[in-house]
Amino acid sequence: MTIQAQLSDRALQHSARHDHPTDGMESSVPFVVDPYTLLDNRTRGRLIPEAGAPAGRYLSLEHDGETRLIALERPITHVGRGLVADVRLEDSQVSRRHAILALRGDGARILDDRSYNGTFVNGRRVTVQQLADGDVLRFGRAVFRFTEITPRRRAAPLRRGRVGLYGRRARHPEPPSPVAA
Repeated sequence: MTIQAQLSDRALQHSARHDHPTDGMESSVPFVVDPYTLLDNRTRGRLIPEAGAPAGRYLSLEHDGETRLIALERPITHVGRGLVADVRLEDSQVSRRHAILALRGDGARILDDRSYNGTFVNGRRVTVQQLADGDVLRFGRAVFRFTEITPRRRAAPLRRGRVGLYGRRARHPEPPSPVAA
């Protein structure tokens, strides 16, 4: 007898929807909630407003009509429900060690840390995914946007001439005059 024949009809129905984006989500729980309410106090204290944020990489969320950012300052950032997580979410749908955000000079990647309910990027379940500015990340019921703020370029200073020591214009020595013989 095969394994499929041993499974009940109900188990077959559940296995058929395994790749669905809502896999592991219970219908009695709201699908997506305000991620601010799921953040622990330590992570809430690190939130900064989007306006005037320095260049860098962030997880952004909207709360009360305002976009707030969680700075991704370390090369490795752990997301999860556990006490050692850098971004801690108090949600039963989030594993203690849910995901890892790895920052490199050439970009950022997200790695699923063997979570039970999965890590989703732009609605697709992923194990490893390169991130781009604007990608939507979901851990359990919390939804964030990956935001990359590039440094503003400063205008090149105008140069009008050589400036020597003490801010004075440098004097160019006059060529020596020919010596009469």
